[in-house]
Amino acid sequence: MKIYTKSGDKGETSLVSGTRVSKADERIMLYGELDEVNSWIGCVLSSLPDIGSFSSQKKILKAVQNNLFNLGALLACENSLREKYNLPKLNIKIVNQIELAIDDMTKELPPLNEFILPGGTLSASFSHVARTKCRTVERLMVGFFSKRPEEKIDEAVIFLNRLSDYLFVFSRYCNFSQKRSEEVWTKN
Repeated sequence: MKIYTKSGDKGETSLVSGTRVSKADERIMLYGELDEVNSWIGCVLSSLPDIGSFSSQKKILKAVQNNLFNLGALLACENSLREKYNLPKLNIKIVNQIELAIDDMTKELPPLNEFILPGGTLSASFSHVARTKCRTVERLMVGFFSKRPEEKIDEAVIFLNRLSDYLFVFSRYCNFSQKRSEEVWTKN
C-alpha cells in the first residue's frame, strides 16, 4: 500500500464511507486535533522513566490511546453508517479506570493549594501539553455536536473531560515521583 495516493491533492479527503469532504470540514479538523492529543500522549509514554510507579499509568495511557483512535474512527464516519462499517465503540470503562487512577495518584500527592505552572520533568511537561490539547478538542467537540446533534457520540465529551483531569493529576504525579518541585504561579 502506498502512503501517498494523491487523492487529497485538491484539498479533499474521504470519510470511512467514501464520501468526499473538504479537509477544512469541522469533522476533519476535530479528528485531526484528536490525533494530536494521541500523539502527545505518545510523547508522554516515551518520556516516562522505567520505574515501577509508572507501570499501571502506562497501561492506562495505552488504553487511552486506543480509545482515542476508536473515537477518531467514529468521527471519520457518518453516524448513520457507523454500524454498517462495524467501527469500534468508545469503551466507556476507560472513564472508570481514569477516575480510579486519579484517586490513587491524588492519595500520594501533597494537597494543591495554589495554581501551578506547566512544567517540571519532561514527562510532566508533555502531560501538560496533552492536557491543554485535550481541552481544546473537548471544546471543539461540544461545538461540533451542538451544530450536528445527529453525529453525537455518547460519552465522548465525558471521556475527554476526564482525560484532561487525569493528565493534570498525572503531570503532578510525574513531578512528585521524580522528586521535582512544581512551580507555583506568582502574581507579579
